Amino acid sequence: MAENRQTATPSAVAQSSAGTSTGKAVQAPNDGRPADSPLVTAYGTTTVEETVVQKLAGIAAREIPGVYAMGNVARRTFDAISERIPGSKTQVSGGVSVEKGEKETAVDLTVIVEYGAAVVEVAENIRRNVIRSVEHGTGLKVVEVNITVADVHLPEDDDEGDDHDLA
Repeated sequence: MAENRQTATPSAVAQSSAGTSTGKAVQAPNDGRPADSPLVTAYGTTTVEETVVQKLAGIAAREIPGVYAMGNVARRTFDAISERIPGSKTQVSGGVSVEKGEKETAVDLTVIVEYGAAVVEVAENIRRNVIRSVEHGTGLKVVEVNITVADVHLPEDDDEGDDHDLA
């Protein structure tokens, strides 16, 4: 004798049992419909702080060939001094400024490029990598990435630093 069994899918179970004390239906996370934001679900809200976006953007920018450093000259000087202090941490968010909303973010970067690098190409590669990294890492939509090229690092700049060591 054949039994007629019905297997309920997770979506069907969620739809039949969804509800709250207010009588509103709760959308099941796996019902196939896109969510308004990956940060807001039926089960709660995820908040991403600006420092997270800054660090992800800074790391993503530094990964691009042609980027010598982040920040302007004053920022680089401060970072160079602070790196000599025992126990200090490397600043990955230097040269990065962020404006963040609930679902979107905008990133401003200040970079120094290597001499000989195509500035426009480096900037486009930075922009692409920052968008990919921040959107993947946080779920926030990146609406713009503004890049300021503050300086070009010349090879002879390294030679001058050897004579004026701070140690």
